[in-house]
Amino acid sequence: MSLQEFLQFVFAGITSGSVYALTALGFTLIYNATGIINFAQGEFVMLGGLAAVSLHSGGAPLALAAIGAVAAVTVVGLLFELLAIRPLLNASVLAQIIVTVGASLALRTAAMLIWGREAMALPAFTERAPLSVLGATVVAQTVWVLGVTALIVIALQVFYRRTMLGKAVRACAVNPMAARLLGIPYGRVVLLTFGASAAVAAAGGVLITPISFMSYSSGALLGLKGFAAAILGGLGSPAGAVAGGLALGLLESLSVGLLPWSGTSGYKDAIAFLILLLVLFARPQGLLGQRTAQKV
Repeated sequence: MSLQEFLQFVFAGITSGSVYALTALGFTLIYNATGIINFAQGEFVMLGGLAAVSLHSGGAPLALAAIGAVAAVTVVGLLFELLAIRPLLNASVLAQIIVTVGASLALRTAAMLIWGREAMALPAFTERAPLSVLGATVVAQTVWVLGVTALIVIALQVFYRRTMLGKAVRACAVNPMAARLLGIPYGRVVLLTFGASAAVAAAGGVLITPISFMSYSSGALLGLKGFAAAILGGLGSPAGAVAGGLALGLLESLSVGLLPWSGTSGYKDAIAFLILLLVLFARPQGLLGQRTAQKV
């Protein structure tokens, strides 16, 4: 493999890994506040992309369509928490997880009925010739994906560490009962968390749609890879979610170059999950997770 080819695979892996990282962040946000694994997270990514396509095709400028799609999916996330999760906050975690699986199927079916089975795409955010880096090409949309992902990660870190509301969310993550006794409104924190996770996932969907076509079924695979990235990085660790997403994207992309047969018939996805399993056997808590049961 030449240096040019290697860099091309690296850039592709970082791009897809950024979307996996945003999806994994959504898993981490909800898990930290509630202990729930939200298996509808991938559908929020899918809804973000398809909603942006609809808004843009309806005449909205691309920037407004992107903002509107994130806002719409955020509302879906809030309604999901109020209607499906809130009544089960005192139920078992298994019951809550089953609800998220059912919501995933419901959202996927609704998307198929609304948008049909055909894959859709958005125009690139910036219309310009691809950049050249040591012979490898980088499309402008890749720069958007990396830049927005970095901004979201920085904004979340500032929110958690510099704001009172963010510190309240961290307190609920460490000990929900103690947070309630201190007067922190746990229900509002959970509601905020679901809205934030939906917004982050929707942003990922909007960013990736100009590069990879989006359809009603895209959320299932993106959700699984986001969950794998969260586990790989250390479930409950925001930094681990980002590291796990980027690592998974790079492993997935480089496997195509190192093992050419892995790029066909779905082997690329299988190799990524195989590497994940090997890492979990060696380090079950993930790359940045703790051996002790700490969520933040």
